[in-house]
Amino acid sequence: MSGSSYGQIFKLTTFGESHGIAIGGIIEGFPSNFPIDLSKIQQALNERRPGQNDLVTPRQESDEVEFLSGIFEGRSTGSPIAFLIRNQDQQSKDYQALKEVFRPSHADFTYQQKYGNRDHRGGGRSSARETACRVVAGAIAAQLLEQLGVACSCYVDQIGPFQMKNTNWFDKQQIEASLVRCPQSKLSDEIQNYLSELQKDGDTTGGAIRCILKGVPAGWGEPVFDKLHAEFAKAMLSINAVKGFEIGSGFNAIAMKGSEHNDQFNADGSTQTNYSGGIQGGISNGMPIDFRVAFKPVASIKKEQDVLQKEGGLTPLSIGGRHDACVVPRAVPIVWAMAHIVLLDFYLRQQHNTLFS
Repeated sequence: MSGSSYGQIFKLTTFGESHGIAIGGIIEGFPSNFPIDLSKIQQALNERRPGQNDLVTPRQESDEVEFLSGIFEGRSTGSPIAFLIRNQDQQSKDYQALKEVFRPSHADFTYQQKYGNRDHRGGGRSSARETACRVVAGAIAAQLLEQLGVACSCYVDQIGPFQMKNTNWFDKQQIEASLVRCPQSKLSDEIQNYLSELQKDGDTTGGAIRCILKGVPAGWGEPVFDKLHAEFAKAMLSINAVKGFEIGSGFNAIAMKGSEHNDQFNADGSTQTNYSGGIQGGISNGMPIDFRVAFKPVASIKKEQDVLQKEGGLTPLSIGGRHDACVVPRAVPIVWAMAHIVLLDFYLRQQHNTLFS
């Protein structure tokens, strides 16, 4: 299977399946002799893990990461950083009824067509469980970027029909005060009530995550195929259930005039507005990088629906197992992680580009 790696210099390769023995990854290209705080990595994993409250899947995984190489006496050695996260609460029997059918809007049918086989237990390799590996790499990248002055605000700004009217920078404490990681308390309460009703009804919903990155200097990115915003889009769209990505003004730019949309300069090189979302010509301009990621509703629902049988024909089925009514709150640390993975890769590319300038 190709397509299990991301990055050019800072590179992550992941492995493992949802109901296998373990998932894990190998990180290449991280600079040597950098102090790594393992507790920060575990904290990021704790924010993504299942079973953290009554609004998410009750699957119980401690998601404790084991580092096998690349870190010695608290510092990176410069060699590949290999790590493992063991699966503990698979309950594969819940998925036995799915062995001979293909669920709507899942990867079941497409995996079977591509590989001639599939792991029906929780989706196998297509499961969002794989994203825990990305969180490990992102938490490592974030520690280096923090030393460079990069800060991130990443939160839920919409679930179902409930959307924040005014989005802005929110600190981690404000975001984590909400069970659904929406930093506006009134809206957070409305979302929680909505998700509780969906759980009772056996249904699901989608939502969106906003990510704002400050402290990224002008000059990171590439001007043609590897545009910085194109890499952000690729990274975010590689996350399970993501169906949309917009940066800066996004689709709202369609209705604007050029005279309205142009980001006029200030004398210091900053801009009066930020419709570009901090990136112009594929290269960061020093303004905050601001993008939004849209997630579809969870495809696994308890309501009865028709599924495609392996031998052909349709049959009604209610999907069992343990699933979120909405993945978006637990996806915040995943979006946060992928943002840092992208940025560290481009920082290291920039270091390479300017080495002999």
